[in-house]
Amino acid sequence: MATMLCESTNGKAHPNGKIPNGGGSTTPPSIRRAHIGVWDFYEAVEDEGPRIPFASLYSKYKDAVECLPYIVRMINDVLSIPGCALLVFAYAATDLIQAFLPAISIWFQGQLLQITQVAIDTRTVDKARLFKICAGRIACSVVGILLYRVRRRVENPLNARIRRWYALHSFHSRARLDLPTYAQPAVQRQVGNASDNMWGRTVVWQTLELATDIVSAATQLAASSAVLFQVLKDHQDGSVLALLTLFGETYYWLSQFDTFKTTRVWLATTFNQDYMKMQGWKKAVRDSLHRKEFIAGGLAGYATAEFKKAAERVGDMDADWNEVEDQILNRSSAWTILKEPLTHLPQIYFTLRAAQAPASIPLSLASLNLIQSATDRFAFTVYEIIRRAQSVGHQLESVKKLYEVVNIPNLVKDGTKPFPEDQNQIRSGIELEFRNVSFKYPDTENWALKNISFKLLPGQLCVIVGANGAGKSTILKLTTRLYDPEEGEIFFGGHDVRTLKLDDLRRAITVLFQDYTLFPLSIRDNIALGDPTTTNASTSDVDERVERAAQLAGADGFIAKLPDGMNTYLDRPVDDEYSAAVEGTKRFSGRMVDYEPLRAAAGIKKAGAAAGLSGGQMQRLAVARTFMRSVVKEDETVGMLLFDEPSASLDPAGEHDLFDRLRELRGSKTMVFSSHRFGNLTRHADLILYMDETGIVESGTHDELLAKKGEYARLWTLQAQAFM
Repeated sequence: MATMLCESTNGKAHPNGKIPNGGGSTTPPSIRRAHIGVWDFYEAVEDEGPRIPFASLYSKYKDAVECLPYIVRMINDVLSIPGCALLVFAYAATDLIQAFLPAISIWFQGQLLQITQVAIDTRTVDKARLFKICAGRIACSVVGILLYRVRRRVENPLNARIRRWYALHSFHSRARLDLPTYAQPAVQRQVGNASDNMWGRTVVWQTLELATDIVSAATQLAASSAVLFQVLKDHQDGSVLALLTLFGETYYWLSQFDTFKTTRVWLATTFNQDYMKMQGWKKAVRDSLHRKEFIAGGLAGYATAEFKKAAERVGDMDADWNEVEDQILNRSSAWTILKEPLTHLPQIYFTLRAAQAPASIPLSLASLNLIQSATDRFAFTVYEIIRRAQSVGHQLESVKKLYEVVNIPNLVKDGTKPFPEDQNQIRSGIELEFRNVSFKYPDTENWALKNISFKLLPGQLCVIVGANGAGKSTILKLTTRLYDPEEGEIFFGGHDVRTLKLDDLRRAITVLFQDYTLFPLSIRDNIALGDPTTTNASTSDVDERVERAAQLAGADGFIAKLPDGMNTYLDRPVDDEYSAAVEGTKRFSGRMVDYEPLRAAAGIKKAGAAAGLSGGQMQRLAVARTFMRSVVKEDETVGMLLFDEPSASLDPAGEHDLFDRLRELRGSKTMVFSSHRFGNLTRHADLILYMDETGIVESGTHDELLAKKGEYARLWTLQAQAFM
């Protein structure tokens, strides 16, 4: 794979028509381009202008100071978690005690040097002292192991309690956001950054660990340096050897950073159509999302042939960026060349001194061994401190994001007026009125509704009919204040809907949207969450009401046939884990890999049992969730029922049955349907609103609209003829 380097350009055209730029800067930077395999590499090389001294350092200091109140808040939150204060103290204490062990080890090594000096001078060895030194060093090792185990024993429950608190905090941060706010890309990024959780290590835990590591490393460095100075102060050349060794080792570790490298701004891309086709086919054949159409379309042969042709054209250039970036990014420099020779400086100095004074070789060799051992640990500790310190700014910023995310303002502002003022207002249905309402969805230019007005009296049945895209669903979304209109007013029970408390408003409404959601929970929980007030109810009471709601929706029959009944998960949120051995292949022993006995032993039911539910069955579950609060609950708090295409996935018989049940069970509640079908429901409607893309075209009862012989009558006749 040959690398082709190109001359730098100043915003000149790319050979394939692309024009590199400097990210919008006034003066485009020069751009260095390289080509390797299928990849085009671009690097910006900007001329550095005059800089204000310490400006970057001041900026980082200022940012860190702004984050400190969040750190204090985080510490208080952690210490307020039951049982965490003692665990935090134990965790920090073990870290701090461990930091002194290397210094104690160096002191024992210094004692060995003294014994060596006496042995050279007197030809005698103090055996008792030597035994104590050896025992002390062994004791240090044992203590280190015990402290490590204690630290791990403390770390697990501490991390678990912090993770539990953090999970609740993150869950609340997301749950409190309304629909238009949560849909904003900036909010998505902010919430995602604040929810950073790597391998069970939360932002809070990472910050706590970072702080203790830096303090522990600094303590270790200070204690070890002080002891080493005391040990070497009386030894010939000890200080020189220590400085040379420390310099070499420190340089080695610091070279692991980009300390001696300039900051590089680059990007890599590919315009190779065959390579992109290969990657596209790989994703298509790997992603289960495409599997149904892939199999049904008989695409296996075609896909394989297309992939093969593309692969042959790409040839040896088939390599992802991770495989080729080292050839471009990791260039050698003079600093990296010096790294190895510098580590050998102490040995060179030792050799020269030994040639001048051969008698000092034993002691100097022992000193060199001690120095190299200690300074290697020093240099690594310095490296760890710098490495950790480099991430302090990022960590402080992460803690700040963690707390700021709960302050993201919702676009739909909460009202202050409680609803209802009189419970009888709920029992007899709720009045709904739209006055000259206009609305367009965020980031769109077209009006979803324009100057819409209608009034629905308490207890009436309203059916909104019309073509897709006419705005039927939008009316229901505005009623529940998922969005607010840009023009006009909506009155709910005689009150401006913006003035009502959101919780009260939504408690008075039950709604089933066309794009309903079935949550990755059990069927039982999916239905039960139709009434969030069941949190404090007994399990048996909730189960009874769930079963009743399922019966009313006509879902009880197929639920009973599922392997786990009400406890069946529609989309199991936790996958079963399997070993790397592929089922159906042979092991070394010649036996086939078969997981079925293991699944049977574990009690794992056949995978995907609930995935075979039809669209109509899924919709019945959603309807059952709506019934949970609107018609099952004895303490009626719902005064309005909203249904958006509730029969879209049902057959005619199921639709007729559903509508009859809804009409019979709604009592005196106000009910609003949106539908593109005309049928049994519209015959009984108190008010029909016929809509097209211009707004409400006709309104009235079924008989009134037929008498007008307008668009509603024409479409009614067309649909009726289909069944004649």
